Amino acid sequence: MLLKSKKEEIIKDLEKSIDSSKSVVFVNFHGIHTPEETVLRRDLRNQNVFYKVARKTFFKRALNGKAKGELPELPGEVAMVYGADQIAPAREIYNFQKIHKNVLNILGGIFEGKFVNSAEMTEIAMIPSREVLYAKFVNVINSPIQKFAVVLDQIANSKS
Repeated sequence: MLLKSKKEEIIKDLEKSIDSSKSVVFVNFHGIHTPEETVLRRDLRNQNVFYKVARKTFFKRALNGKAKGELPELPGEVAMVYGADQIAPAREIYNFQKIHKNVLNILGGIFEGKFVNSAEMTEIAMIPSREVLYAKFVNVINSPIQKFAVVLDQIANSKS
């Protein structure tokens, strides 16, 4: 049994993590095995995203007053994934879910100061990274120029 001082220390640590992050994802990790969890933690760390497991009561106390709205239901064994990037925690969990089926479930989270449900957090997770969005934008800008060059080349070839 944990001492009251230890419980308070855990809650303060959770509060500090929540306050320092841009977004938080709540995950049900029932059924994950140690090797899979090790891979998950390593992949998350590589993206500057962190993973914490605690009792649901500790999470509920730490989350009290941290966001607007109603806390999503947290069934099963719950972990918190958080980081300095707004989208990276959700995206990394979503990518891990695609590879390791039926191991992790997104339960919801905190995004832009509001509690969001599982469906909204999954939509957020599907937003591509900044680099991918930049590449798509450049491609959209470059596409008309390429097509124009092809047309000019066709005209030049037809006159020859």
